[in-house]
Amino acid sequence: MGGKYRITGDTHPRMRRPRRRGRLVVGVVASAAALGLVGWGTLQLIDVFTGGGDKATAAGPKADCGTRATPSPSASPSAAVVIKPNRITVNVFNATARSGLAKKTADELKKRGFKIGDVGNATADYDKKVKGTGLLLGPPSSLRTSLPVLATQLSGAEQRPDGRKGTDVDLIIGDGFKALNGKAAADKALAALSSPKPADSSSKKSC
Repeated sequence: MGGKYRITGDTHPRMRRPRRRGRLVVGVVASAAALGLVGWGTLQLIDVFTGGGDKATAAGPKADCGTRATPSPSASPSAAVVIKPNRITVNVFNATARSGLAKKTADELKKRGFKIGDVGNATADYDKKVKGTGLLLGPPSSLRTSLPVLATQLSGAEQRPDGRKGTDVDLIIGDGFKALNGKAAADKALAALSSPKPADSSSKKSC
């Protein structure tokens, strides 16, 4: 070529554009980042559909659920320590205006295996003052032993501790008294007391 484009000497001018390495590096980095995001998203979807997100950890809820102990009904502070009727001595007192109830009730309790102590009219502290079916009195320890057993024989009777010594308990017949529970019903209640049902597992969190 002539003129100012005439080639002289041994050096030839470059006729192509220089490589743009910066754009190439940026493209590679962007592609790697996109692939990483796609892979992470895929793992998240797998965890969602397979339940992998709920895997147990040392401090996670799954580990806590698997190791949490379910309390036994007998471990409850209010659970009764059931004893047999033949180990319970009952004093029967009549606090109503109807005569003969104390003896009749005591005789029936004796047939059902209870030991009978004193039988008669209630003291002035309770005479004509018990409005319900009856009042069951005993030492504080009887609230978890003998009183619940005696209560299976008379529905609606109030159970109350007093400051007495010994193990005897009182059944004070109230104005609402008609009769002791039927023997079949009383035996069923006593059996239920002896074998309490375990806590309902439907409310527990599934593991």
